[in-house]
Amino acid sequence: MADHQEATVTLPSDPVSVSAARRHVTRVLSEWGLSDDSEAADVIRLIVSELATNAVQHTFGQSPTFTVDLRLDRDVELYLGVTDSHPRWPQKLPAAVRQDNGRGMVIIRALAKECGGGLGVSPTPDGGKTVSITLPWPVPARA
Repeated sequence: MADHQEATVTLPSDPVSVSAARRHVTRVLSEWGLSDDSEAADVIRLIVSELATNAVQHTFGQSPTFTVDLRLDRDVELYLGVTDSHPRWPQKLPAAVRQDNGRGMVIIRALAKECGGGLGVSPTPDGGKTVSITLPWPVPARA
């Protein structure tokens, strides 16, 4: 496998794009050797669903699109980032406010940590942000 692989898709900030993002990520991960029915694939699908949902719901129509980037480095680390052009970064909400929603970032952080990875947020040159996770690649390298 190559030292570095990448895949990107840009989708409209529309609720139907969440499932499109999930399908894209599933297809790419499968092409890279991750079984669709593995626990790791399930975790990654949940994470991309949460990140894409946040990009659609919390940009308040101010980001017409969002971009999903995948990168696999040396069959060791998977990077998954969702970028939108809205300047507001994810916020931790008080527990009382999070009764019906607002737990997405908590879920993402917990899943990434459980898998040995991490969560990050970084600014983009156009004033938006990328919310990303890194995870150890769960597929053994091929000889």
